[in-house]
Amino acid sequence: MFSFFSKDQTTGEVAEHQLDEANIPAHIAIIMDGNGRWAQQRHLPRIAGHKQGMNTVKTVAKAASHLGVKVLTLYAFSTENWKRPNAEVNYLMKLPVDFFGTFVPDLIKNNIRVKVMGYTDQLPAATQKAVADAIADTRHCTGMVLNFALNYGGRAELVTAVQHVAQQVQSGQLDPAEIDETMLDRQLMTADLGELRDPDLLIRTSGEKRLSNFMLWQVAYSEFVFMQEHWPDFDQTALETAIYEYQQRHRRYGGLTPDTEK
Repeated sequence: MFSFFSKDQTTGEVAEHQLDEANIPAHIAIIMDGNGRWAQQRHLPRIAGHKQGMNTVKTVAKAASHLGVKVLTLYAFSTENWKRPNAEVNYLMKLPVDFFGTFVPDLIKNNIRVKVMGYTDQLPAATQKAVADAIADTRHCTGMVLNFALNYGGRAELVTAVQHVAQQVQSGQLDPAEIDETMLDRQLMTADLGELRDPDLLIRTSGEKRLSNFMLWQVAYSEFVFMQEHWPDFDQTALETAIYEYQQRHRRYGGLTPDTEK
């Protein structure tokens, strides 16, 4: 057990909580929402929020690693985000270049390995190179996996998976009767995470309560925690608060706990 202090967002009171070190979620996924709103509240351009959000990624990645999280998946850019204004999209495409250019040494120091899932072949060349270099530079790290969902969409991922299965059926390599959840799991972009592929905890910041096309298959039994903080304001205490809420729940996976069986 170890303690942390958090402030109640309604009353403003500060309370001490204890985290159970034996019950840290192995895989945490975060929908990093609120960069634009954070900037607008400060009368700054939206890109200022994205820049500050990049610094938050650095803080939260190191905090998660130190807490014992095995996989941290961050929703960095969706397949729908291309609809945003060109200037904002162009800036977002430069962020991985800046992020990895400055943070890879820290990642290596903290034994954190970079993984990226999504349709990265559709990204600008400079972004693709930054991603590939970060993956290569951290490939020897054996600690937490920092998994970026970049040009990722949950529906597109499922369509691609079904297409792969259909091709195997068409070629005679696969009998349709053999298609099951395990087979579809192996076709998804999280397959190489093995037993850690499904998030235990999904966090969304900025008060919104929707999935926004994120990991639709993988979060079937995840615990959801919705935080009021905009992503640039999210920090280690906010992460610990979300984990504390996770630890107060009883995961039943559709079954019953001993208490509810009575």
